[in-house]
Order: sequence, then C-alpha cells, then structure tokens
Amino acid sequence: MPLSIDIFGISKALVGMIHVNALPGTPRHQSGGPDGGIGDIVAQAVREASLLAEAGFDAIIIENMHDTPYLARDVGPEIVAGMTVVGQAVRDAIDIPMGVQILAGANRAALAVALATGADFIRAEGFVFATIADEGLLDKADAGPLLRYRRAIGAEHIRILCDIKKKHSAHAITADVDLAETARAAEFFGADGVIVTGTATGRPVSMQDLQVVRTATALPVIVGSGATPDTMRELFSYTDAVIVGSWYKERGDWKKPPDPDRVNQLVEGANRGRM
Repeated sequence: MPLSIDIFGISKALVGMIHVNALPGTPRHQSGGPDGGIGDIVAQAVREASLLAEAGFDAIIIENMHDTPYLARDVGPEIVAGMTVVGQAVRDAIDIPMGVQILAGANRAALAVALATGADFIRAEGFVFATIADEGLLDKADAGPLLRYRRAIGAEHIRILCDIKKKHSAHAITADVDLAETARAAEFFGADGVIVTGTATGRPVSMQDLQVVRTATALPVIVGSGATPDTMRELFSYTDAVIVGSWYKERGDWKKPPDPDRVNQLVEGANRGRM
C-alpha cells in the first residue's frame, strides 16, 4: 500500500486545516464562562471539522494558528492541554484521518497530543536544517529528538509530515542547500512525507518546486498552501495530498469561518482533479 493511502486513506487527498481559535494564555484568547472560553473553542473546531468531513474532505488537521505571536518550539502546558481537549472532541465527531500541528515548531507537543487523541499524523516544522522564521531562529533540526521521542512514547504509528523550506521564513543560512537536497535529507532522516508551500499562508506553491521535490524523493509530496479549486488538477499531477486552510473560508481569509459554498467548490475541484 502506498504510504499516502496509509496516511490519508486515498492517493490524492484533500486535507482541511482547522485553525483552532486562540487558546488560553495567548494574546488573542477570548476568555469567558466557567471554563475560560475553552468550550467555545472546542465547539467551533468541531463544527468546522464536521462541515469539512460531511462535504467530502479526506482528512483534517487541527492547528493553533490563532495563537500569534508564536513561541519557538516550547509552548506551555496550557496549549498542550487545550489542543488535546480540542483534538479529542474533533476525533469523536469525525471518522476521517486527523492530524495535529502546534506552532511554532512544537513538534513533540503535537506528537503527544496526537497520541492522546488518536490522531494519525502530525505536521512538523524545522525537521531538517536550521530556519530563520518569523518567530525567531529554529537553530536545531528536530528530526533526531522527535523520532527518539516518538519511539519513547510508543507513537511509531503516527506519521510525521514535515515542511521543507517552510513558509514565513528566510532561508539565507541554508541558501546553498536547494529544495531537492532538503527533501532528500528529510527522507534520509526518517520523515513520512514532505510538505511544499508558497512563501506565506494562502500563497500558491511554485509548480517548478513541486516537480523538483517529486523527482527528488519517493516520499509522499504534499502541498501546504495556496490551493484553489482551479489549481487542484495541476497540483494533483505532482502530489499525493493538498492541505487547504484559507480558500474555503469566507472571502478566502484564513481568519474567517468556513463558507459552505466555497467548501463545496473546493471538494468539487478536488474530485475533478483526480479524474
């Protein structure tokens, strides 16, 4: 069985990114009620995940996108606790594969949440090579510690999908390491898939970059930003999955709630792209 089918249940998967509302302790969190607002956060994530699953998305990821500005690598226990509560509620509500991402680069925290909630994969940043991101310098590659942690907690069944040359980052310190070599390094260091993005959230990926990565590695190749219904066919010609977190929102703005009409348009575009 190809690894992409093992992860997503389908060879050309449409994956929805659920941007979890700002969690307790972060600057944009809206507290309220006896639970400090976590109940509202959970309810919104469940509504969005259920909408995507019912519309025909093949998998979803929960991500603490609203927790800006991000901390590099080390998030507090309140974030792990909050994402676990959200993840368990979403897992109980849908029957499609689920992933976890915790920003920024908090990959071990994401893996712990994934194990606790029965998730299938995580999205990891800073897996290979150093990165100067907008949250600061991710100066140590996380592959070694992360895979050892995965073994230590008995989570080998949880797949690790890693961003290469990640968005919202400068890559001057690795300018002599091209995208193909980065993909090969991720494969050599034990990633289960590589994610290729544009320069920022919602920005389209370069088709040339996709072609380069597709040739460089045997791992599943996943698009991580900028997909639309009209680009799905071309994207699927080079990739095993496409993650979307912006286009299906109101006016294509990731900060807005989902627009059911745009959700359906995206699913239709993905179905056409698989033909």
